[in-house]
Amino acid sequence: MSKLQPVRGTHDILPDEFEKFQAVVTRAREFATLYGFQEMATPIFEATEVFARSMGETSDVVSKEMFTFQTKGEESVTLRPEFTAGIVRAFISNGMQQHLPLKLFSTGPAFRYERPQKGRQRQFHQVNFEWLGDGSSEVDVEIIGLAGHLLQLLQGKGCTLLLNTLGDEESRDKYRHALVSYLTPLANKLSEDSKRRLEKNPLRILDSKDAADKEIIVNAPKMTDYLSAASKERFEAVCNGLKDVTFFQDIKIDPSLVRGLDYYTDTVFEFVASTGELGAQNTVLAGGRYDGLVEQMGGKSTPAIGFAAGVERLSLLEQKIYANALNLPDVKIIIMPMEGIPPVLVHEQAGYLRNRIMLTAIERRLIGIGRQYSVEILWSGKLGKRLEKASKMNATHVLILGDEMKSGNMVLKNMKTGEQMLISCGLDGLKGLVESLIK
Repeated sequence: MSKLQPVRGTHDILPDEFEKFQAVVTRAREFATLYGFQEMATPIFEATEVFARSMGETSDVVSKEMFTFQTKGEESVTLRPEFTAGIVRAFISNGMQQHLPLKLFSTGPAFRYERPQKGRQRQFHQVNFEWLGDGSSEVDVEIIGLAGHLLQLLQGKGCTLLLNTLGDEESRDKYRHALVSYLTPLANKLSEDSKRRLEKNPLRILDSKDAADKEIIVNAPKMTDYLSAASKERFEAVCNGLKDVTFFQDIKIDPSLVRGLDYYTDTVFEFVASTGELGAQNTVLAGGRYDGLVEQMGGKSTPAIGFAAGVERLSLLEQKIYANALNLPDVKIIIMPMEGIPPVLVHEQAGYLRNRIMLTAIERRLIGIGRQYSVEILWSGKLGKRLEKASKMNATHVLILGDEMKSGNMVLKNMKTGEQMLISCGLDGLKGLVESLIK
């Protein structure tokens, strides 16, 4: 019998990796709260039309990368390849227009059928931020600032911000005509995908990964040369606003940046890593404005902007744990009952400690900042072996329940300093222990 393995393009997130994975999600969730975003969730699959209508039939995602299948009722459904279309569908179908402006955060798995590589799997996870109901350039600056702030904390250093504008409808019409005029004489040199896009959506050629296409695009007209007065003024306002945001070490205007989906308008952006942790694909986080998408999907005209980042990709870059940045160490207590100690008493001690730690952390607003609290029991084995195990488990303190309990005490061992002391095994002693550790 062949050995069972994960399906190609998927991988198991084992405990050591999951700790870092979850740290990224926790940081993103904290930033959502910090910037006033509310969390919501959408189904992991939608009617195929939700993605095909919003993302564009000429996009690689729709034409090549979606996991689409028929239900038993012969409905076409698709595993979500990204979050924005599902969020907009939920916005429309749940009548959320009356609550504008809305700032929404979501996280979870997404799926794309593409060649697996470092930092890019067929099942991956994203953190996603959407801001609906405000079309001002100030919102563009703030949400890009949020993205930069998050990356700065996770990395301890900045990524390069690539910035462009796709302009308003008037600007795109003028640019589309200029781009087609430039590309048509060179059509026989374009890739098959780009030849098809030349007729349906020529701007998508700028996003081509084909080497020959890239060479042709180098000398193509630049979008910034065809902006209407209003679009030019708006983009200048965004660029000037970002100069005052302290989270960016490097900002680069990239006229070829169009993003891979058809719903983008005006401001688009990417953060790219300058180091090689991500392999060939160095985009860490990306997004843009999509003012026409809600109306396109059947709702009322609503300005919107958002971005998404892959959790696995951020995990490859993550260097700092927020709790460490605040100098707040983890608390991990391991209880070691000696022979003859009634199990019910051990459970009581562990239950009280767990409850008291969480209540104290909540009271002191120390929940959700990346600090980890745990209480575990090592039931059997020689004391020396259990202490070795506790050390490998990164225990901060060990509680030894032994003969001292006859006099109402137990031994507390600080695993960092090696210091041992007697503390009361009553509720007052346990409460004092928690008070001393949760600061």
